[in-house]
Amino acid sequence: MGQSTNAADLIRQLDQITSYADALEQRFAASLERVHPDFQTSARNLIAYVAMRHVDIRDLQQQLAYLGLSSLGRAERNVRATIRAVRHALCIIANDATCESGQERVNFERSELRLQAHINAILGENAGDRDVRIMVTLPTAAADEYPLVHDLVDSGMDIARINCAHDEESVWLKMIENVRRAVRDTGRACKITMDLTGPKLRTGELKQRPGVVRVRPKRDATGRVIAPRRLRLIAEGALWSQKSGVAIPVPQHFIDDAEIGDRIAFKDTRGKKRTLKVVGKDERGLRLDCYKKAYIATGTKLTLHRQSAKPKGACKVGSLPPAASPIVMKIGDELAVHLDGRPGEPAEYGADGSVIASAHIACAQPEVFRSVTAGEPIRLNDGKIEGIVKSVTDGELIVTITRAKPTGSRLRGGRGINFPQSDMRLPGLTEADQANLEFAAAHADAVSLSFVREPADIFALQAALRRCGAGKTGIIIKIETETAFNDLPRLLLATMCHYPAAVMIARGDLAVECGWERLAEIQEEILWMCEAAEMPVIWATEVLEHQTKRGRPSRAEITDAAMAQRADCVMLNKGPYVLAAITMLDSILRRMQSHQRKKSPQLRKLSISEV
Repeated sequence: MGQSTNAADLIRQLDQITSYADALEQRFAASLERVHPDFQTSARNLIAYVAMRHVDIRDLQQQLAYLGLSSLGRAERNVRATIRAVRHALCIIANDATCESGQERVNFERSELRLQAHINAILGENAGDRDVRIMVTLPTAAADEYPLVHDLVDSGMDIARINCAHDEESVWLKMIENVRRAVRDTGRACKITMDLTGPKLRTGELKQRPGVVRVRPKRDATGRVIAPRRLRLIAEGALWSQKSGVAIPVPQHFIDDAEIGDRIAFKDTRGKKRTLKVVGKDERGLRLDCYKKAYIATGTKLTLHRQSAKPKGACKVGSLPPAASPIVMKIGDELAVHLDGRPGEPAEYGADGSVIASAHIACAQPEVFRSVTAGEPIRLNDGKIEGIVKSVTDGELIVTITRAKPTGSRLRGGRGINFPQSDMRLPGLTEADQANLEFAAAHADAVSLSFVREPADIFALQAALRRCGAGKTGIIIKIETETAFNDLPRLLLATMCHYPAAVMIARGDLAVECGWERLAEIQEEILWMCEAAEMPVIWATEVLEHQTKRGRPSRAEITDAAMAQRADCVMLNKGPYVLAAITMLDSILRRMQSHQRKKSPQLRKLSISEV
């Protein structure tokens, strides 16, 4: 009797969820009408999931588990069918004559097919036997180095990502041509997405100082020099890449007069006497070794010596590119953030160490100075520096730094600014985005919109694509603000008005906006909500970052990559070891797919179960 009574109470709770889902459908009827036909069923399932998660059902779950029934823990994909199946079982337990049986299995199968169709439409067919796709951000070198692009595609890159925040159309076009060529040569499919920058707040440029090159030999832990620093003297006007090492421009005749074994003497910017040894000479100039730290500036006088003979010649260093000194911020320092475009500068100090003028830096968006109020937090440089807004005027914020490294944290130009508690109204599509969108619509399979805050941002992108005649180009909505996370169901419904579409969990700014300690919880909730919407998900930011940048992964990021199996695509950033990172990620995903499908564990036979 007690069990039947309990079952009847559980049936009542399930019916309440269903009734609320019906009410929500009526409430969102206008939004559902705008949803693309391919997303109609998915959108209604999202509404049902929101209804189920509107209340705390943990006690209900526990009671269902005690009866050996589904506890609704994997109901995301087909909420109503799962509730009907559980209700059917409860009716049998309660001897309820109103027991109904539907075609739940058919509904579950159709749900799986729908999700797979959505994934294929935006991310492409899966390659071989790996379910989760791999997206890679292309470096600038991908425009000129076809072998690199060929190897990326051949190693397992399923989607090439071009970030519109870098380079320009001519470079992007070369990247795209190389990807298309690699697809033909390898026989592997590879889609192309272009990332619109969106309304990201960034610091302005810093004041340039005269060009100075710092040269430091390699030392061991005790400070002894164990290897010299290699640098070059090149002819003035010669082209030189900074990635190729330190190069000092000098007149051509100075290079012609030098021989291997000669020494070049000078006084550096500090007045220190230094000597460089000529160890090589070729068509590109002189190769030199430096055994002591030195600072070489534009105009530094160099004197050429050959053994004990008199000086063989002299010259002055040519024009070195100007550089910007970072602003070093410490806890307690003040920083002025201003609207005008003045280049930023570090603080000025008097002879007694007192601050004459605080450090300052620009932020070009006027919305900041209309939206932010005193007392709100500010985060700079991806959250590495934090502060509190002390005061606000029409064109300036005064910020007191509350978090930085003990030795000071560096702030440079072009770094992100976040105001996590401000309800800032920024345009969803910037002027730069509008300009880049026409190119993206003509050449890419999908475009990503950064810093989405409200449904209007998504509708603006969809309308812009239609104006470009690219209504079938896919869209990817990046969730990277607290505002977007809090309004996720409405953003998903707006996204579903277009097909195909996907969501990217952009964990970098999301962590800065919402707080690092909340990131794990937030990305879980986004995954659940997107699975209910049958919306493909891209897991992004710092996946195998150490492997990509340094050639060796950390243990924690291996686990992170394995957890990414619950998404439909994983994004790798560019780096010198990205090919090895693709291979490693491919292996991890293949292994994990026999253990995990979305949030559902897959219980294959375990080798350790042999006892």
